[in-house]
Amino acid sequence: MTPSDDKRRNETKRERFKRLAEARTRAVLAKLKVLGNCANRAAYEYADDDVKSIFRALRARMSEIEAKFSAKSTREDFKL
Repeated sequence: MTPSDDKRRNETKRERFKRLAEARTRAVLAKLKVLGNCANRAAYEYADDDVKSIFRALRARMSEIEAKFSAKSTREDFKL
């Protein structure tokens, strides 16, 4: 076991969230930057409908994720 394994095992839920959320957000932002490279009309040919489809898909996924973060528990206790 390495020292980093010990550190991760002892990290709080908040620390784990921050570590993972920051890394994953950076990865998403990097991928979005790469997607933005497709806007170069000198290298690519695309229609306005293609762009609309891309952004519609991105907005839909962002809405899904945002809902996960803001959703309160809607589970009701089960009773017989």
